[in-house]
Amino acid sequence: MVGNGSVAALIDARARVVWGCVPAFDGDPTFCALLSPNEHEGGDYAIELDDFESAEQHYLPNTAVLRTVLRDRHGGAVEITDFAPRWHWHERFYRPVMLLRRLCPLSGSPRIRIRLRPLADYGAAVPETTWGSNHIRYLVPGFTLRLTSDVPVRLVRDQLPFVLDRDLHLVLGPDETLTQPVATFVRHAEERTIAYWREWVRYLSIPLDWQDAVIRSAITLKLCQYEETGAIVAAMTTSIPEAAYTVRNWDYRYCWLRDSTFVVRALNRLGATRTMEDYLRYVFNLASSDGLLQPLYGIGFETQLSEEEVASLAGYRGMGPVRRGNLAWVQKQHDVYGSVVLASTQLFFDQRLVHRGDVAMFERLETLGEQAAAAYDQPDAGLWEFRGRAEVHTYSSVMCWAACDRLAKIAAQLGLDDRAKHWRQRADRMHTHICDHAYDAELGHFVESLDGNRLDASLLLLADLGFIKAEDPRFIGTVEAIGRELKLGDALFRYVAPDDFGTPETSFTICTFWYIDALAAIGRCDEAREMFERILGRRNPLGLLSEDLAFEDGEHWGNFPQTYSHVGLINAAMRLSRPWQEAT
Repeated sequence: MVGNGSVAALIDARARVVWGCVPAFDGDPTFCALLSPNEHEGGDYAIELDDFESAEQHYLPNTAVLRTVLRDRHGGAVEITDFAPRWHWHERFYRPVMLLRRLCPLSGSPRIRIRLRPLADYGAAVPETTWGSNHIRYLVPGFTLRLTSDVPVRLVRDQLPFVLDRDLHLVLGPDETLTQPVATFVRHAEERTIAYWREWVRYLSIPLDWQDAVIRSAITLKLCQYEETGAIVAAMTTSIPEAAYTVRNWDYRYCWLRDSTFVVRALNRLGATRTMEDYLRYVFNLASSDGLLQPLYGIGFETQLSEEEVASLAGYRGMGPVRRGNLAWVQKQHDVYGSVVLASTQLFFDQRLVHRGDVAMFERLETLGEQAAAAYDQPDAGLWEFRGRAEVHTYSSVMCWAACDRLAKIAAQLGLDDRAKHWRQRADRMHTHICDHAYDAELGHFVESLDGNRLDASLLLLADLGFIKAEDPRFIGTVEAIGRELKLGDALFRYVAPDDFGTPETSFTICTFWYIDALAAIGRCDEAREMFERILGRRNPLGLLSEDLAFEDGEHWGNFPQTYSHVGLINAAMRLSRPWQEAT
């Protein structure tokens, strides 16, 4: 993935752009080849090399700038640099809806062909094209894309092959005239973008061990925040199935309050607090006066995300259906109240922040606490978003408790003793009720739902959320039971009981990281480190993770890149790493 907080693109191992939405993360997938358009060819942006033999690819260290080298069978090679420009400019961020490519011949006489074939309306239409002396315009509905380049227009327009004998530059972005030579613009943009990312990474508080993995995950999470509003998407894609030939295909290009809280807390642990501040502005623009919240919203504050199937896309490897929108917005998921309060808590304690939490913000959060206190013992769809059943899910109840617990702590920090006492009493009553009904003494572990008997992986979070101490025998018993019943090889199911769509087939990657984290918390650190190393080996060659992994061969499934998965990686690495003192 390359991106800049306004736009993002997925690029395959041969430097072919196969996914990218315009003009934002949730827009029309102008580049939709990943989901197999079945009415028109294209939906991609490729640099094809004649007599192709091999490819190699890497990010420039500590950046979101991607370099791909294509080699032919005759000793020719071409380097392709891809990035979306981002840097500080005039006291703001320059982050246009723009993808830049620089082509550089490395050896021999590489012969290439540029195929720029955007589609519109989810692959159903070919946009009208116009051209001038140095540009081509693609009239995508609602946003005109303009390619400005020092490649002769006809070579691109007619997809003619030519020998690459010098550096060439391509700027795909808004329909605006460049005010400087295209080569100069691309070269300076590359330098400034590299500098921006390296400066951002420089101030991360990373662990001693697994630094490359943590940095790549942090950059990936940063790229998943839509900075126009502060929303954080769960993933950049829609409808990558959770397993082969399953209907578990969902659109993840929206902002789940739960997922976003995980992202915020992970980046806070690394010291990247700006994401939290921007995200909370987004949330407070959504929160109603009575504190009611949906599980997810659109990145432009949309409250209704109607779900429909798209016939013009056959799906990932032809495995449809492809969905646009997500019906989960209508569900009751009570953990959202705790999610927002948890995401906000650091604002009241972190003295580095310029805009810290105050009494007015606390009072707004109290309305969420009221909703949490009312909902903690009521049925909901749970964090796994069951569509066919509702129960009083333990995770949802614990997150409602967390809302009241953190409000008590915030009130004490602000010197509001009466409110601190009020919220502490509520939290304590909730804690007692949850323990009485979510812990099964006969089974020796916590259970998925109050008075239930099943397990699910979210119970691994009880210690991290502060609900129970890691050394508590009840938590240790829960971790051990999950290891017996949900672990298969080196990965974990979310749950194994059949749901609305049958029995789960793949591992849910963040659950595996939760288990690793919990193992370390209960003292099984060597086992946790060994398992963590093996899971790191299942990342793709660029260090990225999808939502799910196949148990048998580690193949990636589910939407990509998945914020949940990278959050899990960061948190586990932070817990398992040796202290910096061992190096210094």
